[in-house]
Amino acid sequence: MRRILILALLACSAMAHAGLFTSDSPATTRSKLRSMSAQTLTQLYHSYPASKKLLGHSVGYAVFDAFSAKFMVAGGGTGHGIAVDRRNSHVTYMDMVGAQAGFGLGAKSYRQVFVFESRGALNNFIHSGWQFGAQANASAKSGKEGADYAGAASIAPGVWMYQMTETGLAAELTLTGAKYSVDSALN
Repeated sequence: MRRILILALLACSAMAHAGLFTSDSPATTRSKLRSMSAQTLTQLYHSYPASKKLLGHSVGYAVFDAFSAKFMVAGGGTGHGIAVDRRNSHVTYMDMVGAQAGFGLGAKSYRQVFVFESRGALNNFIHSGWQFGAQANASAKSGKEGADYAGAASIAPGVWMYQMTETGLAAELTLTGAKYSVDSALN
């Protein structure tokens, strides 16, 4: 079982990386990630206008372009993104890798936007990385009152997440076995 999971993760990683940044220079990759982030935020603001206010009051945010695939009992995914400290506009380039267990078949491309309300949460995400464990799924509705949080899910204290496909906000936010970390080749 473990071997299947590892092979699925490697296959998904190879597929996702194949079309994204294989022959690009680090400068080109950084430019593509910044552009992807801007496009994703524009899409988010269009779908949920109040999200602009939420991000405007945040200490920082992160935006990821991700791909995942599942075949039979195992799956995995990979992604790239940026984390932005709004205090000084510093950008940190990051990677995401994930694994899934359980029966299924399919692949999807999606974008994630994390919104950090506290400096500690942002710093922890950037400097320590994050790892979400077994089946951490969140509904696309928030438990917090007010339209500012519409479409966002609270995934940790002071951290909100939006997950979108090309057609808009995803009905379900999935963080199963995802690990976020600094991309040392781009920073």
